[in-house]
Amino acid sequence: MHPYKRPGIGNIAELDAAKLAEVQAFHSTFYRPDNATLVVVGDFQPDELHGWVEKYFGAIKKSEEKIPRVTTKEPPRKEEKRIVEYSPRVPLPGVAITWLAPSIRSDDTPALELAGEILSGGESSRLYQSLVYEQQVAQQASFGADLKQDLGLLTVTMILASGKTPADVEQALQAQLDKILRDGVSPEELEKAKARFLTGQLIQRETNNGKASELGEAAVVYGDPNRVNTDLAKLQAITPAQIKEVLNRYLAGKKKVVIEYLPEAMNPAAQKKEEKKS
Repeated sequence: MHPYKRPGIGNIAELDAAKLAEVQAFHSTFYRPDNATLVVVGDFQPDELHGWVEKYFGAIKKSEEKIPRVTTKEPPRKEEKRIVEYSPRVPLPGVAITWLAPSIRSDDTPALELAGEILSGGESSRLYQSLVYEQQVAQQASFGADLKQDLGLLTVTMILASGKTPADVEQALQAQLDKILRDGVSPEELEKAKARFLTGQLIQRETNNGKASELGEAAVVYGDPNRVNTDLAKLQAITPAQIKEVLNRYLAGKKKVVIEYLPEAMNPAAQKKEEKKS
């Protein structure tokens, strides 16, 4: 089973079923110096840091056992799927659609991040303007690139407006996707997306925690801490043609998974029961 199939923290059933010996074995296998990255950001002298590391971590011994590594790879999708779930706890009906995305290490990552900003970054974005404001088929609509070390997901999530059906929002969404796949985006639209996205990145990097997070990701995911000094320039260099090209590469004609998460009242079986009662 691919590890992305479940959240990293697991679930309640798994936590309740875990035995002390299993937890201890997991800790000794993975919580070790040669499977950790230490990132320290702040006002200090390098010599001080060396002393702190020795003081707090020097006594931790390196295990002689090899660290198990994940070798499972996400396979290509062979068919489209539709999953419909009903629950009495669903306040509003929602629809999510996913397509496979590349690894976060892909050269397509900057363009996909900016595409997400164009499609759903704020009230002036394409999906908000079309689905929420103009057509009023959705209360919320978002597009995001959830990129991992292995293949990730491009995900659209939509909360339906009152009286609308999943078919309504899917049709409206597809029209918007077809438009951007066919016509691309304007230079002005892309520049606005860059300004919004890059501003968020720069604000994050103004804090020590933000700097540490970016350095840690660069070191662990990309194997290159210096990437924090070059990734924003790659974003700034993206062109409208690249946005169109990358969206066509991962959306046009690709297999998708559609998930409908609906209130129990919309369940045909529940509706039949109510009809029999009446």
